[in-house]
Amino acid sequence: MSSPVVYSVRAADLRAHLYEVRCTIAAPDPAGQRFHLPGWLRGSYLVRDFAKHVVELRAESRGEAVAVERLDKRSLRCAPAAGALTLVYTVHAFDESVRKAWLDTRRGFFNGSSLFYCPQGFAHGPFELDLQAPDDALAAAWRVATTLPAVKLDARGFGRYRAEDYEALIDHPVEMADFQRVDFDVDGIPHALVLSGRVEADLPRVAADLARICHVERELFGQQPALPQYLFLTNVVASGYGGLEHRDSTALICSRGDFPRAGDAKLGKDYRTFLGLCSHEYFHLWNVKRITAANFLASDLGSEAYTRDLWHYEGITSYYDDLFLLRAGLIDAASYLDVVAEQATRLERTPGRLRQTLADASFEAWIKYYQPDDNTPNAAVSYYVKGALVALCLDLRLRRDASISLDDVLREAWRRWGASGSGVPEGGLEALAQELSGLDLRAFFDLALRSTDELPLAELLADFGVRAARRAAVSETDAGGWVSGEAPRSWAGLKLRSGDTRVLHVFSGSPAERAGVSANDQIVALDGLRVTPANWAARVAALAPERAYPLQVFRNDELLTLELAPVAPPHDTWTLTLTDASDAIAARRKAWLGV
Repeated sequence: MSSPVVYSVRAADLRAHLYEVRCTIAAPDPAGQRFHLPGWLRGSYLVRDFAKHVVELRAESRGEAVAVERLDKRSLRCAPAAGALTLVYTVHAFDESVRKAWLDTRRGFFNGSSLFYCPQGFAHGPFELDLQAPDDALAAAWRVATTLPAVKLDARGFGRYRAEDYEALIDHPVEMADFQRVDFDVDGIPHALVLSGRVEADLPRVAADLARICHVERELFGQQPALPQYLFLTNVVASGYGGLEHRDSTALICSRGDFPRAGDAKLGKDYRTFLGLCSHEYFHLWNVKRITAANFLASDLGSEAYTRDLWHYEGITSYYDDLFLLRAGLIDAASYLDVVAEQATRLERTPGRLRQTLADASFEAWIKYYQPDDNTPNAAVSYYVKGALVALCLDLRLRRDASISLDDVLREAWRRWGASGSGVPEGGLEALAQELSGLDLRAFFDLALRSTDELPLAELLADFGVRAARRAAVSETDAGGWVSGEAPRSWAGLKLRSGDTRVLHVFSGSPAERAGVSANDQIVALDGLRVTPANWAARVAALAPERAYPLQVFRNDELLTLELAPVAPPHDTWTLTLTDASDAIAARRKAWLGV
């Protein structure tokens, strides 16, 4: 046995969604070997208690059973063993998100944090993983895609892998399926897009577009770090969106309709969204995976690791993800400004921005962001959405008032923290921006991060020859930017569940809230006419503002009649346009947008 700890993973039952995992330690702790499983995984700030998916567990040594004692929800201790110790357990894998593990007759996927108990005292490795090919006929065509370093593999990628330490072991997700794969080169580094699930796509075009995005991101950081390879591991489903970053790969979930087909040269909104997701997760290669909070690095993944700086790690990444589409030449400046307008619109339509600061949104992510409820829009703000707009404001402020940009701040953050693997102290990026620019930015950061005051977005954009205007939405699907159509005359201030007349959210201060509508109410009729998911918007639009109308709802099994007095729709929808500008402003804008 070449490593002191070897894991073996077998897809034991595709139909029951069960992995069998064996962890063998050549020389266990003579006082009794302890093990623990992570409670959360890096990049996703919620304690998920992966141990709850372990359904059977035992230990053995030299063919004899070894007693196992549970210490807490994620930890256990085996009785002393004279020889090599093997922990054997099964894991139920039926979470199709990018955060856990999945196994069925179509594909297998896992993050190591869901499968690998870490033996105490061995975290610094090395480890080996024996990934066994499933013996089920339905998996006969499965191949493996992972960035784990290979030791000895068969033609399909099953076999022996190696990890330098436990952190590396759990930071290389594994995809197993009869997937489509397209390889491409980015500045001499092998990259690949791996697509599991039914999809017809112009793969050469997607690969070429991804290569352009990856290139401009690597250029920002001077082609560092060098990578052996990079994979976009993508699960294609009917409807889905999300990603999770890893050190040499990302796990993605997206919708089947996101991809262009052969012969379709347009850059539709769905495809742009997919490219933005890839751009976002690739940028995490630096910002989060290597430029990361000291509090995260110090965590053993057992309990929450708090920071007030998620605006830095997720917000700045969200600012750059679409900006890189512009820099890669995949969208033009007008399209990029529409994307920014959509972000500003999302923030404007979130009453919670007036109640929760961005710093608090970060600190409370563990209990709020990943566990939304009916009142979330009224009580919380997204550190992705507002964080991206704060990053934009900071970039514009630096470009206007100093001789640097946010690019320079991030490059220095890479040199100071990322390249060395040291953690960023709390408020590190704030201090760095002030140090490099020579500006006193304390009032800006206090407003942007530690208050609920509105951001100076429109004023800063004006100094770059971009006019910001607010208007009423012309439809329920109007997300901001330039659209055609007239706004409805009335607004109720609630959101229905998709394809249903049950209420999802009631917005603070809205006519619906004043009428007494609650989340989960089933709307039956408005002004004496039946309501359906298809006609709700038209029913509201037909009403006169400031006049009361009967609204019938079921609350549980009780029929209630309420009075709804709609109002004129709020001007909460942003549009951004380029304007004529002085030479100084035009030069400033060109350096930012290229136009």
